[in-house]
Amino acid sequence: MLLFLSFLSRSLSYPLLCDFCSQGPINIWRAVPILQGVGIAMVIVTLIVSVYYNVIIAYSLYYMFASFQSPLPWSSCLSWADGNCSSVPTGKDVQTAVAIHSLLLSRVALQRSSGLDETGPVVWHLALCLLLSSMLVAAALSKGIKSSGKVVYFTATFPYVVILILLIRGATLEGARDGIEFYIGSQSNLTKLTEAQVWKDAATQTFYSLSIGWGGVMTLASYNNFHNNVFKDSFVVTLTNAGTSVLAGFAIFSILGHMAHIYKMPVGEVVKEGFGLAFIAYPDALSKLPISPLWSILFFFMLLTVGLDSQFAGIEVVTTCLLDAFPKVFKPKRTLLTLTTCSVLYFLGLPCVTRAGIYWVTLIDQFVASWVLLFLALFEIIGVCYIYGGNRFIKDIEMMLGNKSFTFWLWWRACWFFLSPCIIVVILVWSLMTFTPPSYEAVQFPDWGLALGWCMAVFVLLWIPVVAVYKLMRAEGSVWKRVKSLCAPAKEWHPYLDIHRGERYSEERCRNRMTSWTKPDVNVNVISSSWL
Repeated sequence: MLLFLSFLSRSLSYPLLCDFCSQGPINIWRAVPILQGVGIAMVIVTLIVSVYYNVIIAYSLYYMFASFQSPLPWSSCLSWADGNCSSVPTGKDVQTAVAIHSLLLSRVALQRSSGLDETGPVVWHLALCLLLSSMLVAAALSKGIKSSGKVVYFTATFPYVVILILLIRGATLEGARDGIEFYIGSQSNLTKLTEAQVWKDAATQTFYSLSIGWGGVMTLASYNNFHNNVFKDSFVVTLTNAGTSVLAGFAIFSILGHMAHIYKMPVGEVVKEGFGLAFIAYPDALSKLPISPLWSILFFFMLLTVGLDSQFAGIEVVTTCLLDAFPKVFKPKRTLLTLTTCSVLYFLGLPCVTRAGIYWVTLIDQFVASWVLLFLALFEIIGVCYIYGGNRFIKDIEMMLGNKSFTFWLWWRACWFFLSPCIIVVILVWSLMTFTPPSYEAVQFPDWGLALGWCMAVFVLLWIPVVAVYKLMRAEGSVWKRVKSLCAPAKEWHPYLDIHRGERYSEERCRNRMTSWTKPDVNVNVISSSWL
């Protein structure tokens, strides 16, 4: 499923436009000014998710530091904070054994309250880990893409080393075969494929890992060379992303199979979803291995590097958009802008490290990082393929890569105009029709919490009609002429460097196009100096 959705998601065309004009996710909508709110919504999504993702990195740091103990704190204690320990139960008490780490996560690491209504104080050790996470990100991004690019050489490759080590170790353990069979084999629960929630989670996870609908890959694409082979990159990134997910699954489930073997229980009963898998089930499984602190340190350091990679992209989206909007103000102060952004994210993240923090993290994850992405991806396809125009878009790509045959474009046309939008609409409508209120473990969110979650989602999407109405009000002429002018590319829409513009985007041709569009003072210059 992930491979299928990953391959289709690369047909989303937004990153190719960023590569074409070397602009971030907001200024890229000079191609279709009426939908510039989509770019702003993408940046806001990235900003909100970066707040709670910084908290996930803090969790990884805390667990990594806790792993420098032998035996591991969660291997035999119900409460490793106050020293009240009991032996890990086995045999008939396996359910209690599986619950031990969940208690540790709640009582010690999170100091979790009873619900979203009970905020409680800030958990100081998580706040310190959050501060360290913010400092690491700020240091890596202090000089922009140049400094982060060097750091990513390590953070992007080290996880593969850890995954291979865990895979080799897991494959040698008793019960590993059962774990693999549960993951992809005779014990797999294929009936899950009939559930809308599974497809929605798979789609949003694919969009997240490939940064589709977020702004991350678009921001990074804006730094590419104009003639960079974006199609090759699309296939390589897609296959690498999907292949990494499959490979990591083998490493994880082989060790979970060993855990199930020790507890003498089915694999499905030790497997958890989301945070539970990373911070409950898998750490518990690692504690059963010889030299368990080593495996635990490697695992959480891997989570840390993966998290930092994602956070780098998120911060880069925000800073790049600010630089695009106000180049004269922020370009000389790039380092200060990065430090300020990281500081703001730290303070915004403090509510997520209170005793009710995990509920806030879950709320943001379920509402902002799921439904919203599907809507944004759909608007992206509509804007580029149906308004800007598929044929015009193909000509832009051929300016970068050279002419391609009609056969070459068949797959891409099919995806752009039919497959991708249809699949997104089906998943979106299906998941909304079968919606059930989210919860964390057995704790339900209060009505005001669910209302707040929907308000966050609406707040992000509201920028699309608000910006469209604003631009229509600023334009002149009849309503039809205003709409028509705002659905045509602005005069600033062209490759960034003069040498790449060719005949299609020469200054004289752009001037003639502006005249033929009968686009009176729409104030398109504002786009180059501000988001609106």
